[in-house]
Amino acid sequence: MFFNEEQSNASGNNNSEELNDSSVEVSADNVEETKVADDDQGQSEVKNPRFKWYVVHVYSGYEQRVKEGLLERIKSLSAEDNFGEVLIPTENVVEMVQGQKKSSKRKFFPGYILVEMDLTDDMWHLVKGTPKVTGFVGGASRKPTPVPEKEVLRLTQQISEGVVNPKLKMSFEKGENVRVVEGPFQNFNGIVDEVKPDKGKLRVLVSIFGRSTPVELDYAQVEKS
Repeated sequence: MFFNEEQSNASGNNNSEELNDSSVEVSADNVEETKVADDDQGQSEVKNPRFKWYVVHVYSGYEQRVKEGLLERIKSLSAEDNFGEVLIPTENVVEMVQGQKKSSKRKFFPGYILVEMDLTDDMWHLVKGTPKVTGFVGGASRKPTPVPEKEVLRLTQQISEGVVNPKLKMSFEKGENVRVVEGPFQNFNGIVDEVKPDKGKLRVLVSIFGRSTPVELDYAQVEKS
């Protein structure tokens, strides 16, 4: 883990999550990724070798506003050369609402943003002075520990994989009554016999011709009775 969750107390919100223990399933469009400096010539920019990734703690619910405010400060102070990308990882979630699939976006790490930058004293003050920023995460206050590049790579890879399998915002328990809303057993009622959250699947006991028959279904194929 590359940051301490205790940092989140400054926002009065306990929604922080550990980056290392999470599995992100989101599309690349959902990362809320912004390059501070664009190449007007359409050519690839040479990445500043001093760039490192840092976790910045912000008021939960203000992530987007903080990002916009930070980008404005960077531009107004002509500090584009000191910053790379600003990320607000989000995830696609799918839930069943009255038998219909509804998609929405949810922040993957509430209360945190990732900033790629050359951390000098002046740039530290630039970020720290952005409204709704409580500080950097990890290490000493003026010398935060950068996020290992492999961790950022792992995160972005998981984000890209999510374009195929959006996360289902649903939970079930053994013994729970459900109704099948999709597939060959549509409109059948059943009882959850086993939950497989890692696969997003359930084993449901469905009554067919008076006999209890186990069938494996995706979360999205059932709804709670």
